[in-house]
Amino acid sequence: MSDAHEHIDKLMQELRRGTITIGALSQLYEPQYGYSLVTTLKEKGVQVEPGTLYPLLRRLEKQGVLESKWDTNETRPRKYYVLSQTGKEVFDLLRKEWQSIVESMNHLMRERGE
Repeated sequence: MSDAHEHIDKLMQELRRGTITIGALSQLYEPQYGYSLVTTLKEKGVQVEPGTLYPLLRRLEKQGVLESKWDTNETRPRKYYVLSQTGKEVFDLLRKEWQSIVESMNHLMRERGE
């Protein structure tokens, strides 16, 4: 195995950490429960493990970025998450920052001829 392969897993994990937050927030304008969000993200090309997503959702709720509500009408109660008003503002700011970062990174990559 090359030296690059020894480092890539950890570096990819670091890179994905922030993108999972933005990805999750982007899908929470409408209420979703945890597993439906995992599925939605996967369908859109963002792999996230439930063990990563659930703590993230709880943390974002605690920070006031998300609101939640239990639905006990189903056989299995489900906790639905949705962006709070603050969360919508946070996501909008993150989205703008993300776009700026992508533009900067694309510019840097073009400079290298890649």
